[in-house]
Order: sequence, then C-alpha cells, then structure tokens
Amino acid sequence: MSYKPLLKTKYEEVAIPALKEKFGYKNVMQVPKLVKVNLNQGVGAAVNDKKLVDAAIDEMTKIAGQKALATISKKAISNFKLREKMPIGAKVTMRKDAMYDFLHRLISIALPRVRDFQGLNVKGFDGRGNFNMGITEQIIFPEIDIDKVNRITGMDITIVTTANTDEECLELLKQLGFPFKSK
Repeated sequence: MSYKPLLKTKYEEVAIPALKEKFGYKNVMQVPKLVKVNLNQGVGAAVNDKKLVDAAIDEMTKIAGQKALATISKKAISNFKLREKMPIGAKVTMRKDAMYDFLHRLISIALPRVRDFQGLNVKGFDGRGNFNMGITEQIIFPEIDIDKVNRITGMDITIVTTANTDEECLELLKQLGFPFKSK
C-alpha cells in the first residue's frame, strides 16, 4: 500500500465532485487542481550578517520538508549596501505529495496558531487563479524550535493552480478547507 496525503484524498473525494457540480464541468480534466506551492523569505538584514540567510534556509528546509535555496540579488543598490549576486533570502518550491503535506500542516496546525486569526483575506488572488498570502512569523510552524530562533521573520506563500478565474480558485481552496474571512 502506497502513501497518499490526506489533503489529496480530500481533493479527489470532496473537491472534484463539488467543483463539477458548481461550475458544470463535463470532464474531470477541466476541474482546477493544485500545481505547486512556493515559499519565499526575504532577509533584508542579510547585507550585514550572512548567517541570517543560512538560518533562513535551515528554517525553510524544516518547514517545507525539502531543501531550500538561497535567493541572490540581481543588481547592486548602493543605498542599501547591496552588491550584485549577494544572497538576500531563501525560497523553496513544493509539488505533488510534499505540496499536499505542507498545505495540510498549514491549514490544520500553523494557521490556527496565529494570534488573533480571523481568516485568510480573499483579496490575495492575482486574477489568474493563483493565491498569495503572507505570514508574519515563522514560529507558527511546529517544526521550528522557538528557543533556537534568533530572529522572527515572515514569509510569502504562493499557491499556483490550474484555475482560470479567481472564483474557481477560491472555491477549490474552500473545498480543501482553507479558512477564508466571511465577507
């Protein structure tokens, strides 16, 4: 018996029938699906301290469950003391089972740990069926040991789908259990 993420099972058994009914899809291949999840963390103070990028890469690797990469600057900006090709952040892209596992942990564990959480903002859609959200503290993830964190930083999460419109993407994410604010 092979491993199948819980959120993937929920997508197949709950989301696909609900989306077919709501939008009138004739074929299962028309139903929007998740493609990838990108995590991005900019470390602005990395110009002065290179160890902050290493710490960010280590934390992102723990959160995502796969190796994170350092992002490098594309051009020099003298006002920020930034040189070209200098490491300034961390990123990781998850697909398939790793993506479903991460999203399940985000929905069921991390987001409920956010202080005064009222729900996700529905204005995070980009017009092409993708969703963007920001997290202000990386310590909401249980993989991060708060005693070993030397700096609390945030990150951006981008969820890329095959949906053509924001309405389809919103309905897909609602069916998967994303807690959106009620209007």
